[in-house]
Amino acid sequence: MPASKPLDGRIAIITGGGRGLGRAIALAYASAGARGIVLTAARHPGQIEAVAAEIDAIAGKAPPCR
Repeated sequence: MPASKPLDGRIAIITGGGRGLGRAIALAYASAGARGIVLTAARHPGQIEAVAAEIDAIAGKAPPCR
C-alpha cells in the first residue's frame, strides 16, 4: 500500500498563488497531497493558469480562480 501524504484529501485555498511565495506554497501543498485552489489578482491572469497547470501535473485538478 502506498504511503499517504500529509495533506491527502484536504482542500487548500492559496491566495496570491500566481507568483512568488504564494506560488511556492501552492506547489508545496499540491506535493503534500492537497487539492490546491489557486487564487490570484486579475492583474496576473497568465501566471495563475501556469501555476494551475503545474499543480495539475503534480496532484490532479487545481482550477484557477480570479
